[in-house]
Amino acid sequence: MGEAILEGGESELMVMSRTIAITHQEKWDGSGYPKGLKGEEIPLEGRIVAIADVFDALTSIRPYKKAWTVEDAANLIEGESGKHFDPQLIPLFLKILPEIVKVKDQFSDASHH
Repeated sequence: MGEAILEGGESELMVMSRTIAITHQEKWDGSGYPKGLKGEEIPLEGRIVAIADVFDALTSIRPYKKAWTVEDAANLIEGESGKHFDPQLIPLFLKILPEIVKVKDQFSDASHH
């Protein structure tokens, strides 16, 4: 559906957004969806957003769950290296994690209350 919404945009940003919409649920080991892409068949931007999406989902409060700690989320993501996530991206994610947390805190709904 995200791909359809973004269809027709020709700018670099729109093309990348469409790619992300259609590939961020793919998994490094090929067990993801919608196409079951594996490894480097998944565009880099989709592989990056897969990590960001899972991190955000785990560390955010949802009606059905409490927010995980950053440490617990990072441990799960690290454990999924080579399965769910590109193993070359995980060390890079962990290296910039403090910056990611700063941005998350800056834009968190909780910080606006």
